[in-house]
Amino acid sequence: MDFEFTDDQVSLRDAVARWVEKGFGFDRRHGIAKAGGATREVYGELAELGLTGLAIPEAHGGMGFGAVEAMVVCEELGRGLVNAPYVHGALVAPTLLSAAPEAVQAAWLPKIAGAEALVVLAQQERHSRYKLHHVTTKAVEAGGAFKLTGAKSVVPAGDEVDAFLVPARLSGSDEDIQGIGLFLVEKSAVAVRGYPTQDGSRAAEITLNDSAATLVTRDAFELLHKAVDAGIAAQCAEAVGLMDRLVAITVEYMNTRKQFGVAIASFQALRHRVADVKMQLELGRSMSYYASLKLGEPTAQRRRAVSQARVQLGQSMRYVGQQCIQLHGGIGVTDEYVASHYFKRLTMLEMSFGDTMHHLGEVSCRMQDTAGVFS
Repeated sequence: MDFEFTDDQVSLRDAVARWVEKGFGFDRRHGIAKAGGATREVYGELAELGLTGLAIPEAHGGMGFGAVEAMVVCEELGRGLVNAPYVHGALVAPTLLSAAPEAVQAAWLPKIAGAEALVVLAQQERHSRYKLHHVTTKAVEAGGAFKLTGAKSVVPAGDEVDAFLVPARLSGSDEDIQGIGLFLVEKSAVAVRGYPTQDGSRAAEITLNDSAATLVTRDAFELLHKAVDAGIAAQCAEAVGLMDRLVAITVEYMNTRKQFGVAIASFQALRHRVADVKMQLELGRSMSYYASLKLGEPTAQRRRAVSQARVQLGQSMRYVGQQCIQLHGGIGVTDEYVASHYFKRLTMLEMSFGDTMHHLGEVSCRMQDTAGVFS
């Protein structure tokens, strides 16, 4: 299999890397985090590069690129520790809207491509524990119009968006796979309570009380999984970029920090630890590629592959983050030092779209026929 990137993909990666180097240094990122984490301005700058239209069809003003291009972009954004809801707004939301009626697509996709609108998935509920089929928010239809009642938690950038994509139950019990619809709800129709997160971003709790909604699809379960899988693959790539840069920062620190008159990078025990860190990074990188390449597979194969990748990335993120901070010592956890922010972001990613234990359970459920042996 050829893992070389095409010339267009290399050019895309280089364009993002140049913007990161010139327009998004650590001082700017730190300032945004200290100010509360609002990143709509940064998201607009990504739109100027064309990145917010990456996954949107050309017919709706986008670039019509695929999973590998998304992986390339997210890896560079991770390497630069870019603070913006890119995965949620530019990758997950367009995937969900691909099932919407043409009129809804025509109304929203061009605005998403140009960053005139930021739309995110509001799926998580307080007791759902990452299960996409646990939906207690209710949808009621009257005269062809829909109204939603319920609450969603930890919605990314929830107080900065223009609209939400909300799963709500049309029929069945709270755990039924059938009966879940997907709706677009404008921000003005819901109550929003925003707050900063540990990695310097923002999230929100939203409350729907007979909130007016536009139907995207009446059968949302498989579509939700497809969109979330795309988000997981993109976040795996972001994690690779984060870990890659954190390892480089750590090695640079070890080459300059001295103990007993010599650089600590010369200590054999520490060199062995760095070798273990590098191995976890490369394991994560290979599984990130695997997840992105499997997004076009049939549902069962795709979901298993993405969960397998997420398990490895979860283990790699935790190991690389913790080891790099320990190799720094006390300075590694200070807010003024860049390494601590990479560690915080890796920690938050490990719990996004399902933590490592959740995806380990998903892998286990999908490998019963093979007794744990990959097929």
